[in-house]
Amino acid sequence: MQEPRKLQDYLIDRPKPKGLDVLCGLKHFAIITYAVPVDRFRGIFPERFRLDTVEVNGQEMGLISVVPFIDVDFTSAVFPFPKFTMGQTNYRIYIIDTQTGERCVWFLGTTLDSWTLAVPKYLWNLPWHAGEVSFDCELNETTGLYDKYQMETDSSWAQASLSLVQSESDQLNFPGFPDVESALVYLTHPLAGFYYRSDRKLGTYRVWHKELEVKPAKLESANFKLLSKLDIVSESEQLSPYSVLIEPLNEFTIYLPPTVIE
Repeated sequence: MQEPRKLQDYLIDRPKPKGLDVLCGLKHFAIITYAVPVDRFRGIFPERFRLDTVEVNGQEMGLISVVPFIDVDFTSAVFPFPKFTMGQTNYRIYIIDTQTGERCVWFLGTTLDSWTLAVPKYLWNLPWHAGEVSFDCELNETTGLYDKYQMETDSSWAQASLSLVQSESDQLNFPGFPDVESALVYLTHPLAGFYYRSDRKLGTYRVWHKELEVKPAKLESANFKLLSKLDIVSESEQLSPYSVLIEPLNEFTIYLPPTVIE
């Protein structure tokens, strides 16, 4: 059982942006999480990190999330700058940095639908890949819930399709956590991400956001080729997620450039 956590213990004041830091809204933000046996993550990340496991039905499991959204008003957090809109999908594993004790995520990579991909991919060697991302969503203004949520990504690296729906009867349920708040801190509030750069050096960057006001949803269909290709989550397992969360719009600050850890 994961230990109890209070969100107020993890909320921090927003570090003042400077330099290349970015401000962006994340629209149609969803977190689709799968719980799978820990041995499927073997060799994915360095020994500095360990899997932040959860006990589900008496078995120790690791959690991995697919996070699709549309970047809206993506712009400099410091200077007057053009604003961009682009579809994006992140693939992340929940880990603990044993050097600091911080709970964070390991990024397998990202698909991005924008010519601006060149900056993170080639200048900073981030594991970001090209993809044509499309959303077809209908948000019910009365209930604040999605009557329709569909996402498609055409990408040689991570082909993906997803269909979600929400209703007022959806419930939050997180096996392995003592309560809902503890699970939401785990799933929605890691502020540090680590990854292998394209040159196999270890990289990291940080984000900031306020409390995410996510609500539960149900998965109608999903096919994430990257997860099945890596033998982390099979195609059949992808139809039975651990949890599905959605927030129509939130705001993130991204602190750049990323850091290289020697």
